[in-house]
Amino acid sequence: MDSSILAFVVGVLVVGILLIVVIALTKKGPSPLDVDKYRLKWLTIEKQLNRDQPASFHMTVLNADKLLDQALRERGVRGETMGERMKTAKDTWSNANAVWTAHKLRNQIAHESDVQVGYDDARRALAGFKQALKDIGAI
Repeated sequence: MDSSILAFVVGVLVVGILLIVVIALTKKGPSPLDVDKYRLKWLTIEKQLNRDQPASFHMTVLNADKLLDQALRERGVRGETMGERMKTAKDTWSNANAVWTAHKLRNQIAHESDVQVGYDDARRALAGFKQALKDIGAI
């Protein structure tokens, strides 16, 4: 009787250890990003910013925000909205104020019809998005 209990306990331990190993090997960590793809997209956004074309100020901010959101999604950052994903990744940001300021400018552009964005505002926003993309390993 004692040997059958011992065999049962050993069997349970072996199965438990196997389960732990399987879980550890199949656990998904953050997805690696295609850095070349993100660098190319980022360079395209930067090239679109043109001091002589005020409409480019809006578009580059919108596109940079969209690129960061895409990278956060690909990394598997949780959240229903971009803001939620940014909050989830808050410990990742080396300059949280810059990325939040850039995202808030994006929201103004997207939701307010009379927002005025200057060239310097757009450059600052792009700098915030660029650093955030670096922080998450996209560029």
